[in-house]
Amino acid sequence: MTAPTPPTPPFRDPHLPFAKRIDDLLSRLTRQEKISFLHQFAPAVERLGIAAFRTGQEALHGVAWMGPATVFPQAVGLGATWNPELVRRVGEAVSKEVRAMRAGDDRVGLNVWSPTVNLLRHPLWGRNEEGYSEDPKLTSAIATAYTQGLRGDHPTYWRTAPVLKHWLAHNNETDRSVTSSSVRPRVLHEYDLRAFRETVEAGAVAGVMPAYNLVNGRPNHVSPYLREHLRAWTEQELLVCSDAGAPSNLVDSEHYFDTHEEATAASLTAGVDSFTDHGTDGSKITARLQGALDQGLLTEADLDTAVRRQLSVRFRLGEFDPHYDPHAGTGEFDTPAHRALAREAAEQAVVLLRNDGVLPLAPDTRIAVVGLLADECKLDWYSGTLIHRSTPLEGLYERFGAERVEFAEGVDRVLLKTSAGTFLKVPSAPEAADEVRGAEGALDPALLAGRTDLPPLTADTTGTELALADWGEGLLTLRAPDGRYLSVAEDGCLRASADQPGGWIVQETFRLEPHGNGHLLKHMGTGRHVSVAAEGVKVAEENPEIFELIVVERGEDAVTRVTAEADVVVVVAGNDPHINGRETEDRTTLRLPAQQERILEAARTANPRTVLALVSAYPYAIEPGHLSAVLWTAHGGQAAGTALARILAGDVSPAGRLPQTWYADDADLPDLLDYDVIGARQTYLYFEGTPLFPFGHGLSYASFAYADLAVGVGDDSARVSFTVTNTGDVTADEVAQLYTRPVDPSVTRPRRELLAHRRVTLAPGEKAEVSFEVPLSAFAFWDVARGDWRLEPGPYDLLVGASSEDVRLRTTVTLDGEPAAPRPVLRRGLSAVDFDEQSGTEIVDRTKVSGDAVTPMAGGTGELLYRACDFGAGVTGVSVEVAGEGTVEVSLAGGPTLATLTLATPTPGPYDYTTLDAPFTAGGVHDLRLRLRGPLRLALVGFSG
Repeated sequence: MTAPTPPTPPFRDPHLPFAKRIDDLLSRLTRQEKISFLHQFAPAVERLGIAAFRTGQEALHGVAWMGPATVFPQAVGLGATWNPELVRRVGEAVSKEVRAMRAGDDRVGLNVWSPTVNLLRHPLWGRNEEGYSEDPKLTSAIATAYTQGLRGDHPTYWRTAPVLKHWLAHNNETDRSVTSSSVRPRVLHEYDLRAFRETVEAGAVAGVMPAYNLVNGRPNHVSPYLREHLRAWTEQELLVCSDAGAPSNLVDSEHYFDTHEEATAASLTAGVDSFTDHGTDGSKITARLQGALDQGLLTEADLDTAVRRQLSVRFRLGEFDPHYDPHAGTGEFDTPAHRALAREAAEQAVVLLRNDGVLPLAPDTRIAVVGLLADECKLDWYSGTLIHRSTPLEGLYERFGAERVEFAEGVDRVLLKTSAGTFLKVPSAPEAADEVRGAEGALDPALLAGRTDLPPLTADTTGTELALADWGEGLLTLRAPDGRYLSVAEDGCLRASADQPGGWIVQETFRLEPHGNGHLLKHMGTGRHVSVAAEGVKVAEENPEIFELIVVERGEDAVTRVTAEADVVVVVAGNDPHINGRETEDRTTLRLPAQQERILEAARTANPRTVLALVSAYPYAIEPGHLSAVLWTAHGGQAAGTALARILAGDVSPAGRLPQTWYADDADLPDLLDYDVIGARQTYLYFEGTPLFPFGHGLSYASFAYADLAVGVGDDSARVSFTVTNTGDVTADEVAQLYTRPVDPSVTRPRRELLAHRRVTLAPGEKAEVSFEVPLSAFAFWDVARGDWRLEPGPYDLLVGASSEDVRLRTTVTLDGEPAAPRPVLRRGLSAVDFDEQSGTEIVDRTKVSGDAVTPMAGGTGELLYRACDFGAGVTGVSVEVAGEGTVEVSLAGGPTLATLTLATPTPGPYDYTTLDAPFTAGGVHDLRLRLRGPLRLALVGFSG
C-alpha cells in the first residue's frame, strides 16, 4: 500500500500571499533555528528543505570579489553621467551577472550590498569613489535607478535584493568606528536622510546597512532613526544588515555597552536583522543572542520580527518558488551588450573641465602620452576581476595608431644599492605573465594576494632597474621591468609578484626613510624594514639594510624626451584606489602628488599644447589656467582607456558633469569631521567661496542655447519648461539643470539647490522641450521651531542652465506657504538640539535608546541661539534638564546674562539627568542665547510664568 503524499505546507504554496507563507514558516522554526538565521551565514534547515542563505554580495559597479565579471565605472563616475536611465541599465546588467554567476557558484549571493548613498560632503573622504554626488537629489535619482535595475521589473520576484549603504552621515574613515557625526535636525532631514528616503520610497530597496560611525554620540547600529524614519517611509519589510564586525565594535572599540549580550539585544531591538560578524562562524553571535534571551534582554517576538524581515527578502527573491522565479535561468554574463554598456557608461562619465580648442584631436595628430596612469586600468576594493581591460595608452594606440603615439610613464628608474655594494635583483620568471591569466586574459585574483611560488628578490653586482612611483605622502611602489609590483607575501619575502597594489592591507607600498648616508626601505603593509640575507630579500624586525638610491633616469627627463616633438601631450594623472584614500584611510590634501605635478610641469614646459586627463576617485586642486584642456573621469572599469580615447578623438562629445564641487585649495575645506553642512557652509549648497569647478560643471564639443522658460504653479506642484537647442556642429548630449533659491529666506537656506535635471541627446540644430513637474514640497525646509517641514511663503528664484553657476534662464515665482511663527516656549519649552545657530558645541545622545542633547566641545564653552522665542505676557523662571557637571547661562540675544544654572555636583552618569531652576524674567518675542560651560549635557529648556 502506497503511503499518502504529505500535504504541501502553506509556506510552499505559491498561490498564497507572502505574508501568510512567512507566518507559516515562522511557526515551524524552532527558537534555535530562528537564532541561527540572524547571523550573516544562515545555515540550512534540512528537515524543512530550506537551503542555507547569506546576506551580502558586493556589487557597487559590477559583481565584486567573486572572480571575473563586467566592471563598470566607479560609482562616482556613474554619478558623473547624470543619467539615471543609463545607471538603471547598468544595475540591470549587474543583477543579471549576479544571477548567472550564482548558477555556477552558490557562494554568490542575491542580497546585494549596494549602492552607497552616502553624500560626497567632503572630497577628502577616503571612500569618495563609492558615492554618487554631494547633492541628495542627484544621489537619490542615481541610486533609485541603480536599485531599480538591480531589482528587475517583475511585479513579484526580484532579480536581486539591494541594500543601501551606509546609514547614516558617514564621510570619514580614520577611526571611523569611534568618531561621532554631529548632525543637527536641519542637516539630518534636509541632507543626510534625504538621499535614503527618496530611494526607499521609490520601492526597489530591500534594506539598509548601518555605518560604523556614531551619529550624535550613538552608534548607528542602535540608531532610533531605523524605526523613527527608515521604516516609516515604506510598508514593505526592510532588512537591516550590520556592517562587518560592527556588532562587536559596540563593546570592543566603542565601549557603548558593557557586554556583548546587551549590545546584541540593543542592536536587534533597534532594528538590525542580520549580524555580519566573525566571518562564516555564527557561533559567537548565536551565543550572544541566546544569552540575551536568557537574561531577559530579548523575547522570542523580537527574534520573530527580525527573521520575518529576512524571510521577506528570501521569498521576494524566489527562493521558495523556483518554478515560478522568472530570473532563475538568467545566463547573461559578459555579453556583447554588457561590454558595450561598460564602454557607454565610461564615455558618459568623462567630464571636460576646460578646453581652449585643442580638443577634439585631429586624426593625424602626433600624441605623446605620459603619466603614472597612462598605461594603467586600476581596480578598487569593490571591483570585480577584469575580463577585459583597456588603458588610455592602449585606447590611443587603437584609435590613432601606434605609430602616432609616443609613451613615457614618467616615473624614476632606480637601482637600490646595498651597503655591501650589490644591487637588488629581480629573478627572471618568464612563465609568470601567462601563468596568472585565464580565459580571455582574466586576471587571477590570487595574484593580488601575494604569491610564494616565485623566487624572492636577491642581490648581485648588476641588479635590476626598478620603476619608482611616488603616490604622495612618501608612499612608493616599486615595479620590475616586466610590470610586476614588488610585494610581500605571508612568508615575509620580497617578490615581484603583483599585477596591481591591492588587498585589505596593501602589500605593495614602501617608504624610503633617510638613515645616515642612505635610506631604510620600510614596507608599509607589515611596518618592517627590508633586509638582505643570503637566502634572499625579506622584511624583518632587525638588521635592516641601508640602501643607496641611484636614479638611472628621472621621470621628468623621460617625459621631456617624448613630448617635445609631439603635436599634443596627454598627461594622465590621478590616484591608485588602494593608496592614500580608500576604505579605512582618508586623504590629507587635495593636491596632486608632487611627482605627478613635476611630470605635468615637465610636459607643459616641453610642449604648451598639454592636455591633463585626471583619472581619479575624487577631486583634485590643480591650476588649470596654463593647460590647453583638462578632463576628469573616475576609474572607468574595463572600458576606461577606449572611452577616454574616443572622447579625445571626438568620436563622442563629452557630456559628463561634476557630481561634487571641486575646491581650489585645502583652505576652502572645513574639518573632515564637521558634518554641519549649513554652519560650515559646505558643498555647492552653501559654499560662499569661488570653486575651482562648480557642481554640475562640464563642457561639450557642441554649444547649446536655452530659451522659452515657462512656469506654472498648481496646488501641489510647479511645472517648469524650456527649450534646449544644439547650436553646434556635432551631435552631443546636454545636461539641463534646474535650481532654486529663496529670495528672502528667514533662515539660512542653500544659495541654490538642484530640483531636477535631464540629459538629452541633440543633433546639430535640433531643439528639445524639457519639462519638469516639481512638487512644492521640494521648496520646503525643516523648521526646528515646529519640528516639521515648512514651505515658507514668498518669492523663489528658478534658475535653468548648464551647471550650478552657468545659469542661462531665470525667473521668480511667488509661492504660498505657512508663515513663520514664534516658538511657543512657554507651552512647549525648547529641545536643546533645535537651535538655529551654534558655536563650540556638538550633539550627543540623550539616552542610549533615543533623543539628543547638546554639550560643549571637549568640555569647553559653547553657545546656542534660538530665534524668535515667544515668552507671551511674561515668564518668571527657567529650568534646564542636564547631566554631567557645568553651568548654563541664559540671556536674551545681545543682552546680559539673566540666569545662571550650575550643576556643581556631577551626576552619577552621563544619562542621569536632573532639573535645575532659576529666576528668569522675559516677555514678548526675543532671540534666546545659552552659554554652556563644562562637560555637561543639556537636553531640555523650560520656562514658567
